[in-house]
Amino acid sequence: QVQLVESGGGLVQAGGSLRLSCAASGRTFSNYAMGWFRQAPGKQREGVATITSSGSTAYADTVKGRFTISRDNATDTVYLQMNSLKPEDTAVYFCAAYTMGVVTTTPPRYWGQGTQVTVSS
Repeated sequence: QVQLVESGGGLVQAGGSLRLSCAASGRTFSNYAMGWFRQAPGKQREGVATITSSGSTAYADTVKGRFTISRDNATDTVYLQMNSLKPEDTAVYFCAAYTMGVVTTTPPRYWGQGTQVTVSS
C-alpha cells in the first residue's frame, strides 16, 4: 500500500507560479513511476506529467515548457513546478503512483486526495 499526500495548491494570478508537492509513504518510493493528473469542473481527469523511477519525464502538450516534474527519492517526494500559469490550468491536481518503475497504460493504482489550484485572470 502507498499513501500519497499532496500540498502546495492555492490561488495565484495568471502568469504566476506554484510548486506542488506529493509526499509518499508505505513502500519503496524509488521503485515506482509517479504522475500528476488534474480534473477541472465538468471535465474528465487528464494526465499532466509523469516521471519514471529512473527519472525520465513526459508532459501533456498543454503544459510542456511551463511545468516541470521532479522527484527526490531521499525524501520520497515528487514535485510539480508550475510556471506561467493560465486560468485554464485551474483544477484539482492529483498525485498518483504506478505499480512499477515505468509508466503503463494501466492507470496508476494509488492516488492522493488532491489539491486545488485556482488561477485568476
